[in-house]
Amino acid sequence: MNTIIRNSVLGIAGLAFAGGVAAGPMTDTAHSPSVDATAVAVAAVQADKPDMAKLVPHGVQGAQSHIDLSDEQVDNVKAIIAATKKAGMDERAAVVSIATALQESKLENLGHLGDRNDHDSQGLFQQRPSSGWGTVEQITDPEYSTTAFLKGLKQVDGWQDMPLTKAAQTVQVSAYPDHYAQWEQQAADLVAEHWNS
Repeated sequence: MNTIIRNSVLGIAGLAFAGGVAAGPMTDTAHSPSVDATAVAVAAVQADKPDMAKLVPHGVQGAQSHIDLSDEQVDNVKAIIAATKKAGMDERAAVVSIATALQESKLENLGHLGDRNDHDSQGLFQQRPSSGWGTVEQITDPEYSTTAFLKGLKQVDGWQDMPLTKAAQTVQVSAYPDHYAQWEQQAADLVAEHWNS
């Protein structure tokens, strides 16, 4: 009787072992972690984006504003980024530039607005021909106006270590010096999205 039980147990164990070998690789494959292609693609895109700590090194100040952008406004963002790169300046300079243009023109390349004009201010940065920023044709050209703004920014000693609104105000000399700060987050998001596109 013991021999029969022992042989039965060994037989069952043998079947279990054989079944485990046959099922093993299939079970292992089914339970191994799968690679999510979407997650890999997202990680690759995020690795390609500028670091937010570099874009907003001092943190944003105060309540932040946000507007939805038209295709033309996005084109102006891309023009500002291209001019920033061409000037040999970094992502932070692009954030300061875009935040400034958001405040000055909502990223619209404005011509003369008649009675609504601030003197003779025009373009993305509301630069004035009478203040030496260039001709009307020049300051309404996004590349030229951005380059002119960046030239002014380069002349601000330690602009990289200043809050955005102070750096922008030093160049722009606005009647509303603190208003640039409200656009820092959107400007940083736009640079993160378009710097490498």
